[in-house]
Amino acid sequence: MAEAHQAVAFQFTITPEGIDLQLSHQALQQVYLSGLRSWKKRISRLKNNFITGVYPASPSSWLFVVIAILATMYTRSDPSMGLIAKIQEHLHEGYSMSLQCQTVVSAVLFSTLLWLSLIFTMRLCLKQLLSYHKWMFEQRNKMSTTTKVWMALVRIFSGRQPLLYSYQGSLPNLPVPAIKDTVKRYLDSVRPLMSTAEFERMTTLAKEFEGGFGNKLNWYLKLKALWASNYVSDWWEEYIYLRGRGPIMVNSNYYGMDFVYVTPTPIQAARAGNALHAFLLYRRKLNKEDIKPWLLRSTVPSCSYQFERIFNTSRIPGIITDAVVHWQDSDYVAVHHRGRYFRLWLYQAGRLLSPREIEHQIQRILDDPSPPSPGEEKLGALTAGDRVPWAQARKEFFSSGVNKRSLDCIERAAFFVTLSDDEHVIMGDDPTPCLDRYAKALLHGKCYDRWFDKSFSLVVFKNGRHGLNAEHSWADAPVVAHMWEYVLATDCFQLGYNEEGHCKGDVNPSLSQPQRLSWDIPAKCQECITQSLSVAQALADDVDFHVITLRDFGKGRIKKLRVSPDAFIQIALQLAYYRDRGMFSLTYEASMTRLFREGRTETVRSCTSESCAFVKAFEDVCHRLFRMACDKHQNLYRMAMTGAGIDRHLFCLYVVSKYLGEESPFLKEVLSDPWRLSTSQTPFQQVELFDMVNHPEYITCGGGFGPVADDGYGVSYSIIGENIINFHISCKHSCPQTDSHKFGALIKKSLTDLDQMLSAEQKAARNEQNTGGNSTQAKKDL
Repeated sequence: MAEAHQAVAFQFTITPEGIDLQLSHQALQQVYLSGLRSWKKRISRLKNNFITGVYPASPSSWLFVVIAILATMYTRSDPSMGLIAKIQEHLHEGYSMSLQCQTVVSAVLFSTLLWLSLIFTMRLCLKQLLSYHKWMFEQRNKMSTTTKVWMALVRIFSGRQPLLYSYQGSLPNLPVPAIKDTVKRYLDSVRPLMSTAEFERMTTLAKEFEGGFGNKLNWYLKLKALWASNYVSDWWEEYIYLRGRGPIMVNSNYYGMDFVYVTPTPIQAARAGNALHAFLLYRRKLNKEDIKPWLLRSTVPSCSYQFERIFNTSRIPGIITDAVVHWQDSDYVAVHHRGRYFRLWLYQAGRLLSPREIEHQIQRILDDPSPPSPGEEKLGALTAGDRVPWAQARKEFFSSGVNKRSLDCIERAAFFVTLSDDEHVIMGDDPTPCLDRYAKALLHGKCYDRWFDKSFSLVVFKNGRHGLNAEHSWADAPVVAHMWEYVLATDCFQLGYNEEGHCKGDVNPSLSQPQRLSWDIPAKCQECITQSLSVAQALADDVDFHVITLRDFGKGRIKKLRVSPDAFIQIALQLAYYRDRGMFSLTYEASMTRLFREGRTETVRSCTSESCAFVKAFEDVCHRLFRMACDKHQNLYRMAMTGAGIDRHLFCLYVVSKYLGEESPFLKEVLSDPWRLSTSQTPFQQVELFDMVNHPEYITCGGGFGPVADDGYGVSYSIIGENIINFHISCKHSCPQTDSHKFGALIKKSLTDLDQMLSAEQKAARNEQNTGGNSTQAKKDL
């Protein structure tokens, strides 16, 4: 291929006269500039590692300490209490240098040791400070004196201008809860879901576990917590994600949507050009660690380790378990269009291509008339079906030759790009049907037009709308959402488009053609592809999706009712589910545990005795029960965030019992409970990148995921600004008891009913206050 020859730096021919060596100076220059870029990245990484390693101090503080020690010695004082003299004695014995030089070197060595000791002390103090979590349970306007002093100390010990990973060494480890606390909270969570007889039986199992086998298992967890950074995360990634043998499409992967009411350009190649350039700008910031750490209440840092594997990462299938593999760098993306795969280089001579240049390259792929090779068109279906057949096919057909080279190209790419021939237009006064189709297109598409194993895939539709599909094992949705918000904002507000809808800038005609990947797929492998596609297509067809976007009811309205927005929505979901099924169900809400090192998520069991009591008494308008249910939910959420959740602890206890080869009837029953209502809020993190007052149309609709249980619902919601809440509801057509559109209507009705109830309560309270005030004034007049 022509583009392959352009990359060859030299050629040689053996002749009777000798070896004829032909050098390509242009190719050598490309190699030199690419190597230079690679070395610059390595140096930048080393510099950032050093800055992060000495945080919360700064490299310049070392010089300050050295000067201070030397100045003190100049006044003939000894701040080291004899240590400098000891160092000087050793230098005098081992090295021949003047007395003055020995004194200076001894002072510098002592200053360095003192500086490192101060860094260690500051880190230790910050780690102890960050282990305090009572601030989480206090209202912002009613903080105790202890919490105010604590926040001031955290700011003092946190240093200035932290990099993305600066706080990693100061974050506390996730604590292991006491067995009795976890058992007590578990029994409290299942009480409203069981009959009296069932609850008594479960209580007996729990007490037996607590008094015997449970303590032994917990001892092993405490031992692991002393050794590992996080006693949950590695097992959670392996056993919940990587050991799953079913399809990751729908069951694990999730999606993120574009702007709902505006498409910046109708030109597919142009939208892809800006998006790809924005992704690489984000990766550049990530490599420089030039992303602000996420601070709760602008003070408390959270863990950032999940950002490390956003790019250049792929899930590799295995017979027993998959693996997540991350490469340090990648200069290209893998592109899929009409059943063909391409390698698209994003750098030339160490320089990132401009959006206009990327658009030009994308257009070349769109204009390429070549057909897919045999078996290539639906090759991606292998990543959408069951994992074992994919692992076996990978080992048999993709472990050598041209297939291995092409597969390596996809897996080592920065990320994956799908250029779809479909169009998704959000039209009319009610965009819901369009959003429903758009959601399904992002979640699974055609089941073969993306590589579901990649850390994330960008899907660009024919009319310029795009979206994201992400693999779940390597990170959680807030990390991907952070990147996606940056890409959307950079695309429209920084890069922009010209009047014709093309990317801004000029085209470089010397760019080489995108490289078409080659495959040699035998008939037996094509049968595997067909079988995987059959499994994936049946799963995709079974998914029922419904998207709701509320533009006149949001966080601002809920806060006026003096209720937590998340608690309000969760109680509304409980009310909607009860109206839909006439019963309550074990409910999963994801909460982050990133206050701890390498923390990921914990479960908030939103179906509580308080919420059930309120839902049952709703027709009697019991305001007190609603407040109690919201307070209970907020308390559970805070406990989950501060390491006092239930489910991750029970999960790890179960893993230890399996390693020991011993069965626990209690743990077996606990982990077999189905989550028929699985919910998750995706926070909108970078509000400053968007102007929701002047440009409310430039707002994403959030994202969603598939149902966790075959007879349940998956509900993702995002609270954006003060006036917008989006819901993404999923279930399965094969279950006659579930209907996403019906459940969506019940959610809207429940939100409205709760709003009316609380508004009436506030109005009655104001009237009572006014009446009381008038009575007091009347008494004064008398």
